[in-house]
Amino acid sequence: MIDRVAIYLPSLDGGGAERAMVELANGLSAEGVSVDLVVVRDNGPWASLVSDDVTMIALRTRSKLLEFLKFLRYLHHAQPDTVLAGGASSIVSASLARRVFPRIPVIARISGDLSTGLDELSLKGRLVRKLQDGALMLTDVIVANSLGSSAAIRRKLPRISNRIHTLHNPVVWPNLADESRKPVAHPWFRDDRLPIVLSAGRLEPVKDHANLLRAFALVLQDRDARLVVLGEGRQRPNLVRLAHELGIAHRVDFPGFRMNPFAFMAKSQLFVLSSLHEGMPNVLIQAMACGTPVVSTDCPSGPREVLEDGKWGPLVPVGDSLSLATAIMETLERPPDPAALIQRASAFSAEASIRAYLNLMRRTQASRHTHQ
Repeated sequence: MIDRVAIYLPSLDGGGAERAMVELANGLSAEGVSVDLVVVRDNGPWASLVSDDVTMIALRTRSKLLEFLKFLRYLHHAQPDTVLAGGASSIVSASLARRVFPRIPVIARISGDLSTGLDELSLKGRLVRKLQDGALMLTDVIVANSLGSSAAIRRKLPRISNRIHTLHNPVVWPNLADESRKPVAHPWFRDDRLPIVLSAGRLEPVKDHANLLRAFALVLQDRDARLVVLGEGRQRPNLVRLAHELGIAHRVDFPGFRMNPFAFMAKSQLFVLSSLHEGMPNVLIQAMACGTPVVSTDCPSGPREVLEDGKWGPLVPVGDSLSLATAIMETLERPPDPAALIQRASAFSAEASIRAYLNLMRRTQASRHTHQ
């Protein structure tokens, strides 16, 4: 029986992984589970999405040692049935805490592909990734959000392959359709003379928006259109500068982060994912759930699984601007049936994900008690 769950993560920043954990917290709470959302920093944009029925516990410290001690104190008083940890630092802390409280199972959630992204990390980031690899050996269960991510973990940590499970994120919620119908306060979406190509994600190198801009410049040589890129990040000034250098700044806009990207998705003619790598691209699924055609790079991992080898939208090589431009133009010319896209996206329903997580927690708890 799962009565109380601790979901432990570093922050409520505006990434897809953090939002997925908040959605998990809300979904488990709706199933009657008492959920404690334990975060180091609670001032991110997703804090406003946390259900009133979820207890938010903010550790509020920059010291890793003090964070660990505060987390131990929380476990001592709350005694949750399971800890679900996401984010490298939280996984490390939770795995160590498991040694102090062996009765409490720890499930580590990996939101990316562990075989990618090392060259993008700082020295500190590489150290944290190394510590996470060791911590995963100490956890009871590892959850990956795509088949590709699961395979990458198995290749890297074959000794614990039997502990790895693939559970999709809670992506498509019943209220998504209502959110998608809300108005968008952007002038381009009130002018249907030109098609709008949309992208959404952190403005960071891993999303490779630079390749998208180069591809869109090629599109504009053939036809007129507009590109809207939702999100914030360190690459904003570089991307704005690149748009000017390519001579397409008048057809590109960066409106920033939006709490409701679904309204933008539903009113766009195409959604493009240009990433170098992913774990499971929630935005790709959500765009399809809005009935919007999609184009994606064939990056590890997630897009090929979601699009079923290109059945639901083109998959193009990573970093290939010409192939991306060609796929954009062809899909704008011959868009797929919106109803078919919506049906495919329904396979990633939030309800199914929440049930799968609950079942896994129950099995993990039962196994833990059996071996004690």
